[in-house]
Amino acid sequence: QVQLVESGGGLVQAGGSLRLSCAASGIIFKINTMGWYRQAPGKQRELVAVVSSGDSTNYGDSVKGRFTIARDNAKYTVYLQMNSLKPEDTAVYYCNMNLDTRGYYKFDDYWGQGTQVTVST
Repeated sequence: QVQLVESGGGLVQAGGSLRLSCAASGIIFKINTMGWYRQAPGKQRELVAVVSSGDSTNYGDSVKGRFTIARDNAKYTVYLQMNSLKPEDTAVYYCNMNLDTRGYYKFDDYWGQGTQVTVST
């Protein structure tokens, strides 16, 4: 059973920084993409950032230049460094990993439980 556990959320003032981490545990043969998504109250879940197995990155327009995603394959971990936070960044942040857990190059999506990020004015 693969689990993704997030940490690092919390309350921060506007202009501040937070670093989220998400670690996967269980039997994992290969990791494809790793990413972060967020969902604010009353809104759809949206892409924050994603990093490919080749370390190519893609960011949502609203976080470009402020957030940085990084991965550590040896630790099955993905990070999200969030700088210059704004009140509109307030949301539950979910990590996502596309993993081969069966050893046949068949990949499935796994999600963390979510961590709350609240940015105050």
